[in-house]
Amino acid sequence: MSHTADPAGEATLAALLRIASALERLAPPPRQALDLDAADAFVWHAAAAELAPVPKVNRVALALLRGVDRVRDTLAENTERFAKGLPANNVLLWGARGMGKSSLVKAVHADTNQRRAAGERALKLIEIHREDIDSLPALMSQLRADPHRAIVFCDDLSFDGDDTSYKSLKAALDGGVEGRPENVVFYATSNRRHLLPRDMMENERSTSINPGEAVEEKVSLSDRFGLWLGFHKCSQDDYLAMIDGYVAHFGLAIDPDELRRDALEWATTRGSRSGRTAWQYIQDLAGRLGKRLEG
Repeated sequence: MSHTADPAGEATLAALLRIASALERLAPPPRQALDLDAADAFVWHAAAAELAPVPKVNRVALALLRGVDRVRDTLAENTERFAKGLPANNVLLWGARGMGKSSLVKAVHADTNQRRAAGERALKLIEIHREDIDSLPALMSQLRADPHRAIVFCDDLSFDGDDTSYKSLKAALDGGVEGRPENVVFYATSNRRHLLPRDMMENERSTSINPGEAVEEKVSLSDRFGLWLGFHKCSQDDYLAMIDGYVAHFGLAIDPDELRRDALEWATTRGSRSGRTAWQYIQDLAGRLGKRLEG
């Protein structure tokens, strides 16, 4: 029995195959399984919903951070408790620029891992960029089922104008049906204690039907952080102590009186004394002395 060809059917089949092939090419590649054993630190890429491992973290040793003893100890204790599986708070490090807020987070993370016992899982540090805060719930969802404990860290966090991504942060930290995963804490640095500029808060009061409630919703964002650690402009003595600490650590040979005069002049020309200013001076000094900053 012979079968006659069906040109229309074959054409339809060919068209469907072409459509399926095109859709396959347009489909995003399958997301890789979460592997937090790949590194101790990661960067969250919101567009791809992926964590990129960081082979070497840009940080300084905890012992080199001077003039922040109280906040250093508080942050270290909170981090150590969290690493041990005990209750711990989200932390907001706020205050003066250049005083080592982000450096302290990275240094405490490294110091905590150095004190892990053999066989214990390392504490993970995951950086999320300010512009990706609205993807924080998706990141938290990925981390929830993972056996590792992780600090999710956002540097220079603040909100301006009509930015509503703070609502995603509130939901991820404290609200929502699921709430914050037990294996995750959120650390953030900011120049503002309430994460919002004063004029934005005053504008809410003047334009809202119920000003008190509108301002309360935004100010309450800071309440999601159980620890507020303040960083203030350092004194001359603190600044010089930072300089002395770096000089001793890196073995820079310079007369103490000359070092003091030189370091103070450096700060004066920049109009500020801070940990960042001290580190920039040390880089300049080491370059002039032909010394590499290692160790």
